Amino acid sequence: MKVLFVSAEVAPFSSFGGLAQVSYFLPRALLKRGLDIRIFTPKYGQIDAKRFPTKMEISGLRVPTGEEANSEKPKELVCNVLSFATQKKMEPTVYLLENMEYYEKRANVYGYNDDHIRFGLLSRGALEFVRTSGFEPDLIHLNDWHTGYLANYLREAYKNDPLLGKIALLFTIHNLYQGIFDFAHASEMDADDGKGKLSGFFTDRFYKQNALKRGVIYSDLVNTVSETYAKEIMKEEFGSGLNNLFRELRGKVVGVLNGLDYREFDPVTDKLIKKNYSAGNLGARAENKVALQKEFSLEVNPDKPLMAFWGRLDTQKGIDLIQDVIRFVLEEFDVQLVVVGPAEPGQKDFFLDLEKKYPGRVGTHLMFDPILPRQLAAGADILLHPSRYEPGGIVAIEAMRYGCVPVVRATGGLADSVANYDPAKHTGTGFTFKSFNKESFLVALVRALETYRNRDDWKRLVKRTMEQDFSWNQVAQKYVDLYRRATDFRKEALSLNPPIAFKPQD
Repeated sequence: MKVLFVSAEVAPFSSFGGLAQVSYFLPRALLKRGLDIRIFTPKYGQIDAKRFPTKMEISGLRVPTGEEANSEKPKELVCNVLSFATQKKMEPTVYLLENMEYYEKRANVYGYNDDHIRFGLLSRGALEFVRTSGFEPDLIHLNDWHTGYLANYLREAYKNDPLLGKIALLFTIHNLYQGIFDFAHASEMDADDGKGKLSGFFTDRFYKQNALKRGVIYSDLVNTVSETYAKEIMKEEFGSGLNNLFRELRGKVVGVLNGLDYREFDPVTDKLIKKNYSAGNLGARAENKVALQKEFSLEVNPDKPLMAFWGRLDTQKGIDLIQDVIRFVLEEFDVQLVVVGPAEPGQKDFFLDLEKKYPGRVGTHLMFDPILPRQLAAGADILLHPSRYEPGGIVAIEAMRYGCVPVVRATGGLADSVANYDPAKHTGTGFTFKSFNKESFLVALVRALETYRNRDDWKRLVKRTMEQDFSWNQVAQKYVDLYRRATDFRKEALSLNPPIAFKPQD
């Protein structure tokens, strides 16, 4: 099977969030399973040409913008397609869409008022690449709203193309962010049903057309990054205004929990942590806790429970629940806390004040850091992750890999990855709660702290968390199955509605 994997960000070329990591690890795992999978992504200005030498694949690729004939705006944007291929085995070829105005002059991956144009260009550029490159994929794997336009173009503008018309589509939703327009508060006049023709890149209407909705409607199969989240998005609480659409199309919406690369995230070999260790040698893990306590000027005491939070300090991650209970916990229990991640001013002030009030017990680093989370996972005892919603829950999976026991709300990927601890049966891998309120969170956290006092039970729990298998090797087979289902759906659709003579549309 031949697959083109299209993503707005791909590590290590453009690493902004979790999508970049999935776009790095999943294609490699699929390549090992015999698929011819290649990646298509923009060539941003931040990409180091010396580190990633490329060759020209297609020069002067003309990408239609969909503008009307009487429009003064350009009818085409001219791009190049470069390729990067290493000499390493089992590394997929990466195609980079080059355009000076929309990618190379931009310092960041996201955050521009013309992001809809930039990713409309990515979507249609990928299709024009397929038309001219000689690489004929059986399936195109789309990721998040940035590539939702592609599904619409493929099924409408190219539906009768003898090559493109046969291609199946899988659309993966990593989160329900729908673009730069405020779709949640759109007026009736600006609402997008997702079924009308896509307007030209430079029109006001294109800005207001919902790429995520269109990706869901026009793809053969849709998946979220956890089984529970696939069910949750059909509810008003989690659906971000699209819950009725997901309910309507529920027959093609499934969930596959994200994986973790067990070579990259391995406490036995990890060079980013103080002391390497394994599930069979937990005594060595204590050195990482001491190193963490020293790093954050905490009292060095390996027996004190050390809690940690890392990630964005926002309400989606449940940071408000942590704020609601943490003063009480620090007053009533002899514990320590480390908080790492970028924060809004309100959250930043709260945790800085907490650090001042509890010197030697609270440490903070309230900005992004690529290394500290790994050190927290290796040194902290308890992860705090009481999310409102959580599509994938990769932080808890990383924590468990390193023996940091999670306290999480049972939602989305957290519900699928963390099993609630049962002291009678000695089962479970963490402490979960259901209702999003401070009382439920506090009960789960107190359960964890009380269990920590029984060192034998805690050691068994830590060992069990580390022995879980969330590797990409397991996940890759599930994606192979999805690819097969999507291609079967496409063949069935073509048998019912065979294409007519191809007439390309703008």
